Amino acid sequence: MDTIARIKEQIATNPVLIYMKGTPDQPMCGFSAKAVTCLKEVGEPFAYVNILQDPEIRAELPKYADWPTFPQLWVKGELIGGCDIVVEMHQAGELAELLKDIEWPEEA
Repeated sequence: MDTIARIKEQIATNPVLIYMKGTPDQPMCGFSAKAVTCLKEVGEPFAYVNILQDPEIRAELPKYADWPTFPQLWVKGELIGGCDIVVEMHQAGELAELLKDIEWPEEA
């Protein structure tokens, strides 16, 4: 599967997905740390992709998304934005509102 196909599949199968540097428990940059803190504070489930472990996604996702930086938060197949947008939405209560009724696919 080529990289763009993998990105599309990840976005399609994870209703809330953050592409970040590191993991939620060990973010590897301040921007990823801030964004993931907001997601954790909302308390709804989310998936992540550590772009440091996948250089192809790190290289291709900015072109696919037309968004040059990481982290990138995707909700229901739509790019929400990066760290600043996630933080602003969280502070305004919009992030919790966006994530509250997300349905995850059943595990097979």
